[in-house]
Amino acid sequence: MSGLRERCTSFLSGHAPRSPAEDFAAMAIWCAEHSVVHDTYGEGGLIQAFERKIADLLGFEAGVFVATGTLTQVTALRLACAERGSDLVAMHPTAHILRHERGNHQLLGHFKTLAIGDPFRCWTAEALAAVPDRLGAALYELPMREIGGQLPGWDELAGIKDLCAERGIHLHLDGARLWEAAAGYGRSPAEVASGFDSAYVSFYKGIGALGGAMLLGSRDFVALAAEWFKRQGGNLYRRSPYLVSAAMQFDARLALMPALLARTQWLYQELSAHPLLRPNPAAPQVNMLHVYLPVDRERALEIRDAIAQEHGVWLFGGAQSGPLPEQSYFECYVGDALLNLPDERVREILAILSDALAEG
Repeated sequence: MSGLRERCTSFLSGHAPRSPAEDFAAMAIWCAEHSVVHDTYGEGGLIQAFERKIADLLGFEAGVFVATGTLTQVTALRLACAERGSDLVAMHPTAHILRHERGNHQLLGHFKTLAIGDPFRCWTAEALAAVPDRLGAALYELPMREIGGQLPGWDELAGIKDLCAERGIHLHLDGARLWEAAAGYGRSPAEVASGFDSAYVSFYKGIGALGGAMLLGSRDFVALAAEWFKRQGGNLYRRSPYLVSAAMQFDARLALMPALLARTQWLYQELSAHPLLRPNPAAPQVNMLHVYLPVDRERALEIRDAIAQEHGVWLFGGAQSGPLPEQSYFECYVGDALLNLPDERVREILAILSDALAEG
């Protein structure tokens, strides 16, 4: 795969790639236009203004910019559990903490987890109410990435918020893709975040920054978490490169989310003409989906690379094995790359992929 993606000219998933030179040049221009001064260990005018901006946007008292979401979430949940007097956290079986963080919460002694709900659907208030144990916290990811970007119904989400409030459970929002979820619901980010005790948001996914995350919550909770981030090695001397990369494009990326959702809805219509390309979920909920293929993972990667070499099209990054034999799937995030591809070019790409699958 090395170098193959960089030689492609069309991209099905994600935002259009930019080189480090392009990123840094754009950042330098923005810094000059806005008279940006480096922060020092997270102290500085730009970073404090951006933290205030995101906190106000989501309706929280305070926010703190953090190096990574992995550091952000386990710290927030550990503090929430300590505050509520229980080290048990309920979350979906596909939560990022369980799937991608190498057992950090367990090996570092942060908290214990209880997987709840159907692995292929969003978990419900009914599933939470059935837990007999005393919970310190519950984590809800909006949307749920590992099941194709699914969202719970708006009334279902309200019921979960109410139940956690009634039972004294700290409800934490894994908002890695909160901006996408807000567009999916047709609500503001503050409406979605309302009722959560804390939230994590990412700036390198849909926003397209070089990195960085933020924890939002009450003033006291965020201040305590910020101290623990420092204790765990998260106190970067300069946050400004990540901050500038996020701040300079945040407004434009956020404003783009409804258009990306509309493009996803169009993509679903086009996929219906190709029965070998099966989307999950069955209807678009946000601007991401999984596309299931009737070949195993190794063959899917071979097809990806062959199409990249012959047609200059990059279809996806990784592929995963599906639950059935001779089945795999890839994640498609509908970003500005697909948004800006002409309709006919997208149709050509889908036909190329479908034909390759038909050949086995």
